[in-house]
Amino acid sequence: MQPPGWGGNLLYGLLNSVIIAVGAFGFGLIIGVGGAYGKLYGGPVIRDLLEVYTTIVRAIPELVLILLLYFAGTDLINRALDVFGYDPIDINGLVAGIWVLAFVQGAYSTEVIRGAILAIPQGQIEAARAYGMSPGMLLRRITIPAMLPFAIPGLANLWLIATKDTALLAIVGFNELTQQTRTAAGATKAYFTFFMAAGVLYLLLSLFSNVIIGRIERWARRGMPAAGGAG
Repeated sequence: MQPPGWGGNLLYGLLNSVIIAVGAFGFGLIIGVGGAYGKLYGGPVIRDLLEVYTTIVRAIPELVLILLLYFAGTDLINRALDVFGYDPIDINGLVAGIWVLAFVQGAYSTEVIRGAILAIPQGQIEAARAYGMSPGMLLRRITIPAMLPFAIPGLANLWLIATKDTALLAIVGFNELTQQTRTAAGATKAYFTFFMAAGVLYLLLSLFSNVIIGRIERWARRGMPAAGGAG
């Protein structure tokens, strides 16, 4: 854990991976809620644009999207700033990593949440509208609580995917767990040792996540009939 050891570096990389995964999943969830509502209740133009977004993101390999958004996106922002007379900026790698993965997560979250909303018995939605609930209150009081049991399994998978997708940021040189592991293995030539250590850390993160997800799922399904395999 102390220099010249690499244990501290690996834990620092794991912390960065968790921060990126949490940020990407959170912002992706926000995009997903908006995207699902747009595809279900938006106008034709909004629905078509969202369909293009989800189709492209799900069709193109994530590594290609990360390279495209990370480099081309930064270049486009600086070109736009130059047009308006502002100096170019150096975008923080952590922020860029979060938003790149959030863009990818948002497309998948959109479809998960859209399917969960469609699984809600429509009588509940119609009854809420009959009582005169505003769209915002309908979302908070009816739609989100009713869709959670249907959405959690898919969202749980997206969270686990987000923790692993952080490894793709190593290709752009960001110091998450995989990049730190590559650096340590290259310096010591102990490739098996360090990549096994990284695999164990990813596994421990997934096991801990499964415990938390199981508790959330039991909470979301409170009062509902027990389902085989739940929790």
